[in-house]
Amino acid sequence: MTKIPVVSADRELNQRIEQVAQRFANYWQPVFLGSSGEALEYFEFELPEIGLINISDETIDTDTVLTTINGDPWLHYGAIMVVYRRRDEARLATVVPNSQIISAIPRGEFVSSFFRVMKIITENRHILFHRDVQSYLTGSVAGHFIMDNDPFNVRTYANLVSSFLYNSNYVDRDARERVHIGIFEMLMNAVEHGNCGISYAEKTRWLESGRDAIELIRSRYRSDAAIRARRVRFSYRIAPERSFFRIRDDGQGFDWRAHLHRNDDNVNLGLHGHGIAMTRHYMENVSYNGAGNEVSFEVTHQHSASNIVPEIFQDQQEISLADGEAVFCEGDDSNTLYYIVSGNLAVVAGGHELSVLTPQDMFLGEMSFLLNDRRSATVVSKGGSVLIPISKRAFVNAIKANPHYGIFLARLLAQRLSRLNQRVISGG
Repeated sequence: MTKIPVVSADRELNQRIEQVAQRFANYWQPVFLGSSGEALEYFEFELPEIGLINISDETIDTDTVLTTINGDPWLHYGAIMVVYRRRDEARLATVVPNSQIISAIPRGEFVSSFFRVMKIITENRHILFHRDVQSYLTGSVAGHFIMDNDPFNVRTYANLVSSFLYNSNYVDRDARERVHIGIFEMLMNAVEHGNCGISYAEKTRWLESGRDAIELIRSRYRSDAAIRARRVRFSYRIAPERSFFRIRDDGQGFDWRAHLHRNDDNVNLGLHGHGIAMTRHYMENVSYNGAGNEVSFEVTHQHSASNIVPEIFQDQQEISLADGEAVFCEGDDSNTLYYIVSGNLAVVAGGHELSVLTPQDMFLGEMSFLLNDRRSATVVSKGGSVLIPISKRAFVNAIKANPHYGIFLARLLAQRLSRLNQRVISGG
């Protein structure tokens, strides 16, 4: 069972959270934090995979909590849900930029929306991961979900999947936004135009009258039992080299061939009706089935790069290594730990290549560094690499200033040793 920190002193809201959480009691347990001090201590020392913050709680300094999370996303990489009152809607863009927000839930729609988010998270909890797990995964990470036509699901899915790819170093910040746009636009098209049958002209008239598109979608499926019965099927497969997405609705489809010859060179993200063009512009291998009610698209992953450097090491000087250049040699003194920013590094002993380290491994030479032992192998750059060397003095000073990093790094090493022992026991 995974604990979910809830930063809220609102008794009514907390009671509703407990009620919904009971539906998922086998997986999640809420832990209520009634002050910013409690919240900061919990986030810094527990490093939760997921949390919920009530940014409209006037008794808690939630801005400080969010600033801390945003300030060091390498450490605070967990997914965050935000609850807000309508009066604070404009604050969302300023208090939660670049953070791992997977869902922003209006206070007035909390119960039904929170249940939806928890259902999505529970069914896809394998991508809310502990740090360092991804480098040990074999094969693909896959998921499949059948969703109704409430558009609230759409943004949650787009945030969840795009954030996972970014946290796993599969895509950089720009690609994360492209993935988010691709998933969001195609899911919205499936709901809005596919299942609900809303035409471009009808939506235009609705928007020109000053009303919100979400209201149009909800009014359509709430008033039509046949539309309520339709579903959107969203599946993803995340392999080491690329990610694959497939979205299918129960609508009649559309003439996708008419869009093939459109000029997508100048895609305007603000224009209504350009979801297909945006997806073709940002994603790869976009294709439809014959009827036009199923779309598939892909994204190529970046290779051997780390998206975020730990805050406590950002003031350290980077070094660049050429192909074949040694970081250190077997038998050398181990006075330096290395953080891997980019590249591939071969571990060689006795003339044999034992393994290849990448940014997914995060650190290089940590065992001999911490044990004050000599290097047990030679490490050589395969192609160009970039590292951050960290001396013992810098490491100790950083941990003194940020003691929660010591707990995190100890946890990271314990995970690696546990997996190494499992491999030895299984003969792998």
